Amino acid sequence: MAQGTVRYWAAAKAAAGVAEEPYEAETLAQALDAVRERHPGELSRVLRRCSFLVDGDPVGTRGHETVRLAEGGTVEVLPPFAGG
Repeated sequence: MAQGTVRYWAAAKAAAGVAEEPYEAETLAQALDAVRERHPGELSRVLRRCSFLVDGDPVGTRGHETVRLAEGGTVEVLPPFAGG
């Protein structure tokens, strides 16, 4: 299992109650499942609207179970932003 950091932004940060926390997972899907278990409720709802960056690369429409996580990597959780 790879270990790295999940970083939350805006509404995701507010719902998680932390700016970042560690992950231990092989895939993005596993990391997000662990996040949902640690923070049930509002964060689970926010995650449905989020986009994700893994080590700076957009996940886009790829299945989260296919996105491999690297040792020391970073998952950015990006809710929709207002403004322009």
